[in-house]
Amino acid sequence: MRDLQIDWLRAFVAVVDAGSLSAAAPLVHRSQPAVSSQLQKLEDTLGRQLLRRGPRHLSLTPAGQELLGFARRMLELHAQAWQTLQDRPLSGRVRLGVPDDYAASYLTPVLRQFAGRHAGVEIELFCEQSTVLIPRIGRGELDLALVSRDRASRGTLLFLEPLVWVGAAQHEAWRREPLPVAAYEDGSQARSGALGALKAAGRAYRVVYNSASMAGQLAAVESGLAVAALTRCCVPPGLLVLGERQGLPALPAMQVALLRSAGSRRDAATQALYELALQTLRQQPVDG
Repeated sequence: MRDLQIDWLRAFVAVVDAGSLSAAAPLVHRSQPAVSSQLQKLEDTLGRQLLRRGPRHLSLTPAGQELLGFARRMLELHAQAWQTLQDRPLSGRVRLGVPDDYAASYLTPVLRQFAGRHAGVEIELFCEQSTVLIPRIGRGELDLALVSRDRASRGTLLFLEPLVWVGAAQHEAWRREPLPVAAYEDGSQARSGALGALKAAGRAYRVVYNSASMAGQLAAVESGLAVAALTRCCVPPGLLVLGERQGLPALPAMQVALLRSAGSRRDAATQALYELALQTLRQQPVDG
């Protein structure tokens, strides 16, 4: 029986997480042909195809799905063994950005696990909208960011977050004509998704409140000033989720992705948090 080399497994997991050979190459500090070669060696050794390579995307075969969990655990154990035997606990600082609506719902379990494993690493958290976080990653002002991505090629897709209409039941703002809408800032995916859906449905509307903060959106809705389009994870129990019965169109889902800056790719603390976030939050096996 031939061994499954760590480099092969690392290349396999990187391709799954990044969604393509070209996107995976910088994650493992290899060229695209080298990553392809490592995948081929892994498949040859196992005698099983792991990935279906289509013209536009990759997808996992049943064998690939089965191997993925083992590969992640083996890489994690490898990292833990290396860290323990080196007797050099991780230290440093990771600058992490996240919108308010994703922070409590999705970031809490990641940070709890990370703090338990790497107590010597300082996390500097920035809660801002995705429209602010994305350019900050590009400028190297942040190391990692959890965002609603603005294009399919940006970052690594983790999951789809439903976008829903919300209103206060006691005010029934959805009955007014034109529909009063509270909207996020220009460029926001939630704003463009909501207003685009209303236009496509032919529903007359008027933006009566603009706010870049989730707290501002909730205040507008709870006061009866407007309805709003919010991510499903942040809707408080006191608000009503609206839909066709209230004359409102379906909304697109947000693509939640993990971004990292180019300058942080060789930082061990950032890499550890990046890998843990992928393991904890990723629901889509391959980003096509």
